[in-house]
Amino acid sequence: MTLDQLKIFVTVADLQHVTRAATALHLTQSAVSNAISTLEARHNVALFHRIGRRIELTSEGAIFLKAARSVLAQARNAEELLADLGNMRRGLLTLFASQTIANFWLPERLDRYNTLFPDVDLDLRIGNTAESVAAVCEGTAELGLIEGHASEEGLAVELVATDHLVVVVGAGHAWTRTPPDLPAALASTRWALREEGSGTRSSFESALARSGMSLNDLSVAMELPSNEALCAVAAAGNLATVVSSSVASAAVQTGRLRIIPFDLGTRDFRVIRHRERTLSRAAQAFLTVLT
Repeated sequence: MTLDQLKIFVTVADLQHVTRAATALHLTQSAVSNAISTLEARHNVALFHRIGRRIELTSEGAIFLKAARSVLAQARNAEELLADLGNMRRGLLTLFASQTIANFWLPERLDRYNTLFPDVDLDLRIGNTAESVAAVCEGTAELGLIEGHASEEGLAVELVATDHLVVVVGAGHAWTRTPPDLPAALASTRWALREEGSGTRSSFESALARSGMSLNDLSVAMELPSNEALCAVAAAGNLATVVSSSVASAAVQTGRLRIIPFDLGTRDFRVIRHRERTLSRAAQAFLTVLT
């Protein structure tokens, strides 16, 4: 088994299409098909279902995919280490950041890093806190930036900033005319919230718990995968939501959103890494620009 075969397998699995994978890898379709067939034949296991012109991972293929990603991540780490020995004349830093951090807190620091180390390539992916933790645990990201908690074994966690969450409603919401009696009134309106696994949602759940409540006490009308979507829905109708104050700032200034004075406390922004993986010099340098 070679790294090239693993890369081909992972690319086919990601794209679920042999021809598109061949194009992405600058290989012929037959070369890609042969690499997959060789893996399957050598180990007597089917990695893909062939359904008409479509392909899907088998259950065995899905299990192998995680291991293949981990091996490729270790190979990338080895390549980055060699680049580091050249005093960062080139390099790659893979980051995974949760949405609020990526969209509102991180850009200034990325610009500072790029100015200091222009020859280091930055690969930033964005998701929620749970996805960021998973990426660092699996080795597909060297550093993660999260808003929630990370208790997984093997992770090193460092505080880099604090943030404030706010409850916001649209300008036409009843709470803007009659101040609500909080926290009891939280159950009197409908809510739009981030999906399970997001740091914003988990921080809100913690704030509710401090008030003797839980999400089960609220009427959650919808769950949305982005902060911008939450603000848009709240501004357009009669739903309340919870977002970072930095996320809501522009809409509050224009009057589209109103902040409801309910103290949700502060939450921490944290950087995470895997204790058992050696940080590249590119990652070490990045940590210096975060604070």
